[in-house]
Amino acid sequence: MDCLFCKIANGEIPSTKVYEDEKVFCFKDIAPITPIHYLIIPKEHISGASAITAENSAVVAHIFEVAAKIAKDEGISDGFRIITNCGENAGQTVNHLHFHLLAGVKMGWGVEAVNPVE
Repeated sequence: MDCLFCKIANGEIPSTKVYEDEKVFCFKDIAPITPIHYLIIPKEHISGASAITAENSAVVAHIFEVAAKIAKDEGISDGFRIITNCGENAGQTVNHLHFHLLAGVKMGWGVEAVNPVE
């Protein structure tokens, strides 16, 4: 399979690992938008949030457990945000389910629609 995140999780492409267990891999984003910007991915290839099923959904709960553990271990006590994008119009650029864990700065809320979908 020619999936960038599968290759990262398998160690074929170098990354800065933050956490790993039998189900997930977490690494630092190479283009961070906040001082702390990690990507948490399932090791099993799931193309995105729209491909979550009853058979594979347990990994999503595990990802949120891992996010809480990482935040605690990293001393992120002032809050963090978890984001997933689903589909090109939502900003998904790698077709492998992944969650951005963002922290280290006070964040506002807003969605910038560059090219609104009609």
